[in-house]
Amino acid sequence: MGGLSLGHWLIVLLVVVLIFGTGKLRHLGKDLGGAIKGFKEGMREGGAEESPPQQQVSDARASSTIDVQAKEKGGS
Repeated sequence: MGGLSLGHWLIVLLVVVLIFGTGKLRHLGKDLGGAIKGFKEGMREGGAEESPPQQQVSDARASSTIDVQAKEKGGS
């Protein structure tokens, strides 16, 4: 008892083609390839998010505050 030989695999392939037809198999292959491509892109994007954040340089003038004293009107 061993594995399947090349002849056995060819018979299995022929049966699958007869059952599903070449059109469905072509679409199945295209969908599977698209799913794998999307998975790889998602893994690349996910890896980019895990990189250390870049340090931002802030402008000192933008963060400075101005102190203002309010004067009250001396009415009547």
